[in-house]
Parts: sequence; structure tokens; C-alpha cells
Amino acid sequence: MKTEPLPKWIMKKYAKLWHKFQDKEFTYKDVTDLFTGENINVIRTMVSQLRKCGWLTVQLDPKDSRIRIYKLNSPDDAIKEMKDG
Repeated sequence: MKTEPLPKWIMKKYAKLWHKFQDKEFTYKDVTDLFTGENINVIRTMVSQLRKCGWLTVQLDPKDSRIRIYKLNSPDDAIKEMKDG
């Protein structure tokens, strides 16, 4: 998937996610715990846009298909893909 630029407000949230998780896997609950007090619709929009723009990969948990496992693409890889694209 080709990486697309992010709106500034989502980029700031991505930076916070990257600082916390880097290349480790995490769940939606981990995201909501990190952004405590944030409107749930903002969190949903952020996660959706990160995925659509190629900054986040999603897979189903092999033990529980209701749970999604997220992993951030590194900022270096994302920028390189935008440059090459």
C-alpha cells in the first residue's frame, strides 16, 4: 500500500503512538488507554485514517477474531514510500 501524507492533527497523534509503541504490536484498547479523555470518535477517525493512508497495518488476533492487532509503519519507511511514489 502506498503511504499518503497525514493531516497535521493525525500526525501529532501518530508521533505519540510511535513514541509509545514504535514497531511493537498493540490493540485498540492500548490506543484508547494512551489517549485517555479523548473523544472516542476522534480515536476511531485517527485509527481509520492511519490505516487508509498506509501508516498503520491491521490484522486479526489469531486467538480472538473480534480483536485487531495494530502495528505502526516506521516514519522513515513511510517518508521513503512517499518520496518513491
